[in-house]
Amino acid sequence: MSNSVTRFSGRAENYQKFRPRYPREIIKALTDYCDLAPESIVADIGSGTGILSELFLENRNRVFCVEPNPEMRAVADHRLAAYHGFVTVDGTAEQTTLRDESVDLVTAGQAFHWFDREPTRREWLRIMKPGSWVALLWNERRLATTGFLRAYEDLLLALGTDYQKVRHENAQLTIDSFFAPGQFADATFPNIQELDLAGLTGRVLSTSYVPRAGDPGYEAMLADLQRLFADHQKAGKVAIEYDTRLYYGRRDSLQVD
Repeated sequence: MSNSVTRFSGRAENYQKFRPRYPREIIKALTDYCDLAPESIVADIGSGTGILSELFLENRNRVFCVEPNPEMRAVADHRLAAYHGFVTVDGTAEQTTLRDESVDLVTAGQAFHWFDREPTRREWLRIMKPGSWVALLWNERRLATTGFLRAYEDLLLALGTDYQKVRHENAQLTIDSFFAPGQFADATFPNIQELDLAGLTGRVLSTSYVPRAGDPGYEAMLADLQRLFADHQKAGKVAIEYDTRLYYGRRDSLQVD
């Protein structure tokens, strides 16, 4: 999408502080299913502030964190610089700048739905070693398992600027075509995020589809959010439940005739 890079400008700090992390079970799953080992070289595409990248860095992997937004990249540079395997890259999914056949695993966490599919497929085929893997991940928010989550979804539908158009659940329908004619597998892991009012506010402001400070509807959104929190908090917290979705396939799955 044309503004997929700039739409997160001004949101990097909230993104880093208040977006949910990924379950550590992801590393075990990729080890079991995708041959991940500490010596594997990972390219995390659309790495943002490095939330997913950090899991691999903790696993002692060398990680190329490919991120086009300078604010997001700066946050990752500050946070992750102490990791020996961290490499920051100003690049995109379609033009990573990485060397041919240089990585064992390509990942994208919460970002694949922003990519231009066919140029991305060609670029990933170029940088991936024979026999390597692709892993696509999302923290998919549950919409209606609790009264709070139902009310939270209603708030986003009412106030989000283009929420229904860009929500990543829509883009997951294209995963079949991205891997076609090859096959892919998937796994799901429960995940939960407990937030106080400041955390919930930061979580909302980290998204790309809500008004920014000074935009029409911004103050009304914050007031509605405060009421929502007051109505549903327990011991000063609300819980956002997620299903962490993992889709993975071999490099050969991306080959086209």
